Amino acid sequence: MDNNRKLHVGLIQMKCEQDKAKNVEKAVAYIHEAVSKNAQIICFQELFNTQYFCFEENYKYFSLAESKDSDTFKILTRVAEENNIVIIVPYFEKRADGIYHNSTIVIDTDGTILGNYRKNHIPDDPGYLEKFYFTPGDTGYMVFKTSFATIGVLICWDQWYPEAARITSLMGAEILFFPTAIGWETTENESVRMDQLEAWFSIQKSHAIANGVFVASVNRTGTENLTSFWGSSFISNPMGKILKQASIDNEEILVEELDLGQIDYYRTRWPFYRDRRVDTYQLLYKRFID
Repeated sequence: MDNNRKLHVGLIQMKCEQDKAKNVEKAVAYIHEAVSKNAQIICFQELFNTQYFCFEENYKYFSLAESKDSDTFKILTRVAEENNIVIIVPYFEKRADGIYHNSTIVIDTDGTILGNYRKNHIPDDPGYLEKFYFTPGDTGYMVFKTSFATIGVLICWDQWYPEAARITSLMGAEILFFPTAIGWETTENESVRMDQLEAWFSIQKSHAIANGVFVASVNRTGTENLTSFWGSSFISNPMGKILKQASIDNEEILVEELDLGQIDYYRTRWPFYRDRRVDTYQLLYKRFID
């Protein structure tokens, strides 16, 4: 690996309103602001151009879904090409009548769509009724060889699973991006809130440490229905040190320079890959060990 590979990563933490077109318009304005700060790879939050509709089961929200041929992607592919940037776009995908996914498209610097990752882990919890809307992903885990770096994308609930981060990193990801929509129920007390937020930080930083990769997690902010999204988007190095972090309540753009040459440094000194006993892990194929 080239030990002098530096690039700037940008995360855009937004509040969303009901009007998709206005959300896209605001997103484009934030892209230009991030570019002015030298961002080269820019990532949005989960379902970036809609409010988080999975708080209830309602057929009307299926009308929010779109394909990669939609106006949203016509706009963003043009913006990527004009600014020579990579854009990571999490969206509500309509694959076919009756088949919908929670997905992310990666657009390269020439406006080419490099691929479409579909969220693998679909939650079904109070306030997060995603199984009603989203078919589990069938793309497998993916990496995208962009003009600047090889990246992996895992969406929200995916971020809690060490197996997902491990596989994506073993496939060659140098940066794991976690577009997210997560928050607190408005009735939860402060102690419970802080415990949940700390767990969120801890699990993602552990992926950075265990795999020797950079982690970039971008969440939405603002209150929608009964959920207060906790923002707190962050970028960490391969030792889990947070390099930059957003606030809980405000829309923010984080831009941070990453030195990908550090990956070899950390993996040499913390050789988890070298010492893995892959011959002992067969039991991971079981859901539970009785």
